[in-house]
Amino acid sequence: MGLFTKKGYENFGAAMEKRRSIYDIKNSVSLTDAKIESILSDIIKHVPSAFNSQSTRMVLLLNDQHHKFWTLTADELKKLMGSERDFTATAQKIDSFKAGYGTVLFFEDESIIKGLQQQMPAYSDNFPIWSHHASAMHQYAVWTAFATENIGASLQHYNGVVDEAVYTSFDIPREWKLIAQMPFGAIGTPAGPKEFEPVNKRLIVKK
Repeated sequence: MGLFTKKGYENFGAAMEKRRSIYDIKNSVSLTDAKIESILSDIIKHVPSAFNSQSTRMVLLLNDQHHKFWTLTADELKKLMGSERDFTATAQKIDSFKAGYGTVLFFEDESIIKGLQQQMPAYSDNFPIWSHHASAMHQYAVWTAFATENIGASLQHYNGVVDEAVYTSFDIPREWKLIAQMPFGAIGTPAGPKEFEPVNKRLIVKK
């Protein structure tokens, strides 16, 4: 990917700063589908996980599959909200994600987690937590990598609402637990200014 080859941390720091939540996305990107797949492959290969469990799974949805996901998400939300509630604002939000180029679905393979719990019962309670840590690192890595290519993205959490529809509609293994969804595309409206808490309240240095 070449992200860290020129200026070391300066490149990495710039990438972190560039990563923002982008909600106005368009149906285009600067990369080929093959390059997007290559980025995801690099990330899923190199991002760490506890005990090298490699439990994170990703599904890249493009074209009709991307549209299908957000259509079924809207359908499931309508069922959840009921006919008596105004669905207008929710529909507009879902349509904004659907307007993008694609979506990355993040899963964790629970069969691996359960296997580790059986192998190391002393750590049993921690393995699901560590699994979420691994997923979060993959999400951040994808999000930041997209930002370096001027691709806008945001992180969504409709898991718990769309899970069953995802399993049946996309033939996903049942042992994969849906964690998050990341719609992405060309940046329509850039993110606005971001407020930061003082770093000296959040970082302690002792020498």
